[in-house]
Amino acid sequence: MSRKHHAAHAHGREQKKAEFQNTPNKPANKRKLFVLVGIVVVLSAVAGYLIWGGGRSEGLPKANARTISAPGQDVQIPLSEVSDGKAKFYNYTLADNQKVSFFVVKSSDGVVRAAFNACDVCYEHRRGYHQEGDDMVCNNCGQHFPSNRVNEVKGGCNPAPLERRVEGDHLVIKAGDLRQGAFYF
Repeated sequence: MSRKHHAAHAHGREQKKAEFQNTPNKPANKRKLFVLVGIVVVLSAVAGYLIWGGGRSEGLPKANARTISAPGQDVQIPLSEVSDGKAKFYNYTLADNQKVSFFVVKSSDGVVRAAFNACDVCYEHRRGYHQEGDDMVCNNCGQHFPSNRVNEVKGGCNPAPLERRVEGDHLVIKAGDLRQGAFYF
């Protein structure tokens, strides 16, 4: 083999060796891409769950809520049922079978109050409220609202007020007032 031919052959060999070393390992890259896509999918699912609270119906209907199926009829709740300072939750069924959730609580100042289990800000998440001590707490954003402010403060993340009146030994909530809050649910 001539020196010139040998040099050309060696150069070709070096060039092929360089190309081989620079060629990506296709199966390994596909595997890495598959793992990366899997991680992105899992993280997206977790983020979606956290952002949307695991579903739109977490607050409705509450497992411990009393269901009132009296479409078109006013609700009458015995005062003795709501006099212990603990919020009681109710689901009222409208004529079209839609549920409207509300709560009644006797506040620290002795007034029996009622509000939709929703607010103007977080209602789309359908998470409602729970009680911690004397506060009603939004299950979506975690804000606390003293019970003696329910029906007093409107708008924002405050529990949406629900008209009510005391008649004898019952709290009365008009069916029309419940129907007006249906858009929350």
